Amino acid sequence: MPPTPATPQRHGLLRVGCAAGFSGDRTDAAGPVVDALIAAGGPAVLIFETLAERTLALAQLARHADPDAGYEPLLPELLRPVLARCLAAGIRIVSNFGAAHPAGAARCIHALARELGLAPPRIAVVSGDDVSGPAHRAALATALRAAGADADLQPVSANAYLGAEAIADALRAGAEIVVCGRVADPSLTVGPALAHFGWARDDWHRLARATMAGHLLECGTQVTGGYYADPGFKDVPGLATLGYPIAEIDADGHCTLTKPAGTGGRVDAHTVKEQLLYELHDPAAYLTPDVVADITEAEVCETGPDRVRLTGVRGQARPDTLKVNVFHATGWLAEGEISYAGARAEARARLAADVLRERLAGLGPLRADLIGVASLFNDDAGQRLAALPTGEARDVRLRVALNHADRAAAERLTREVTALYCCGPAGGGGVRTALRPRLGTVSCLLPREQVQARFHFVPADGAAQAAEGAA
Repeated sequence: MPPTPATPQRHGLLRVGCAAGFSGDRTDAAGPVVDALIAAGGPAVLIFETLAERTLALAQLARHADPDAGYEPLLPELLRPVLARCLAAGIRIVSNFGAAHPAGAARCIHALARELGLAPPRIAVVSGDDVSGPAHRAALATALRAAGADADLQPVSANAYLGAEAIADALRAGAEIVVCGRVADPSLTVGPALAHFGWARDDWHRLARATMAGHLLECGTQVTGGYYADPGFKDVPGLATLGYPIAEIDADGHCTLTKPAGTGGRVDAHTVKEQLLYELHDPAAYLTPDVVADITEAEVCETGPDRVRLTGVRGQARPDTLKVNVFHATGWLAEGEISYAGARAEARARLAADVLRERLAGLGPLRADLIGVASLFNDDAGQRLAALPTGEARDVRLRVALNHADRAAAERLTREVTALYCCGPAGGGGVRTALRPRLGTVSCLLPREQVQARFHFVPADGAAQAAEGAA
């Protein structure tokens, strides 16, 4: 679509606080962030970033098993402590916790509001990321071929990374809560900034700066010391009470990063630089649906305790294509674990792996890891483990895994691991097994014009409602 003209710009700061960096993050994080936003006053937004590629795959599996599932399973726990205060204080909530079922997430929030005795919040759902239907089938096959993938694979789902525009439109239309599925992580921050400051949608420098503010926020406590911590080398105080990050964004898109007072962790030039470079394939061209960001001239400056300012980010025109993740069924993953301890424990664990390989021969490659000996740096073929001489480890956990198209065949692994209790080697214990369907992922690119992002409001009674805006 052509760039829209800018609306009159607001000045001052927009504060965006992040209360989750992944699905499964701490559910008590939002309280201190909301306290800080309320104490600071002024316009504020609370974001929850809960959707990784793996998370969306799991959500798709959950919805296939239960049509009412498929959104963030911890959604009630995330929102219950702060929903009433956010609505009362005018703090907007924006999140991708809709995952594979944004409308279901909206209904869950309405149910939570009723439980808490609150008036129904105005909830907008962003849609358009699902490109797995008949309308996109031919274009998707072409995109898969261009990516070197099998154009005939049968997708369980295909989701495009949407940008910030539909989020901004929903907020401008009065949404108190915006629920998204697959949007780019920084867009959770760009959308509120775009709506608040009224930037033109081709104001690449400001969009790039807001994008990098969102990039700093998106992983939660990674930027406040969590993923940074390495005792004796990079010490972080109060790791058990980490504060989640808040970005203060100005009208030009520059931001100051901080965290709630009295919380653990640290925000300094080191933590910010680590997160700034996290998952950045090219510092001169960070590709997002909203803009191509360039941080080669960025400056990171400490302005006070737990306050770091980011400036100097520049932007270029956004890509003509959108990334799409295609999930397809790849069979069943069976896993089993058993522990060996004491003298010759490592040798007994290796023997158990050999027994399993012989018993399961013909089913496919068996992945065998000795946790604490060779696991993270192991390989599926077992060559690295075989090349290591048997050591004297006295506390070893054997983990084995097998992928197979047939459930019954995969299930044989779980039974064989359990049989090691009595069938030997000696002294095995603590068996755990699991069997679950598995999805493979292929990424490709679709032309932007073939993906239509839009939003609609979900009434408290859950009735269908026509889309009210398109981006």
